[in-house]
Amino acid sequence: MKALVIYDSFFGNTEKITRAIGDALAASMEVAVMRVQDVGAAQLAGLSLLIVGSPTRAFSASPDTKAWLKRLAPGSLQGVKVAGFDTRIAVADAGARVLPVLVKVFGYAAEPIAAALVKKGGTQAALPEGFIVLDSEGPLKDGELERAAQWAGQITA
Repeated sequence: MKALVIYDSFFGNTEKITRAIGDALAASMEVAVMRVQDVGAAQLAGLSLLIVGSPTRAFSASPDTKAWLKRLAPGSLQGVKVAGFDTRIAVADAGARVLPVLVKVFGYAAEPIAAALVKKGGTQAALPEGFIVLDSEGPLKDGELERAAQWAGQITA
């Protein structure tokens, strides 16, 4: 099996989560980890698994991640298992009263990423997942790298 884990990252937190996922997958398959800006159609050839991650920015994936997903050709992920994840600030940690309402209305990045991958022909391999950062620039909440590795393990189980 061949897997590709792609990401965008502003402050390094999403990259750390991505690398934890890639390391966990490497125990059972060939894995490449790449920035979304560096991935073209050639890197998608022969994939069994594609995982895409982005920081949540304004209740959505990063602009580069959204643009990459939009450029994917219809049906290009046929036969590929897919999953999406994001990094986010937990509502409980934000301390803003309006944030829970906004999150309920607009959500986080993982769900639209996963939906876009399925729309392009992929088969959902795991529910979308969010990993917690303690502030907009990080750091990651304790235990999130381990949780990311566990999530990856569930995908390959």
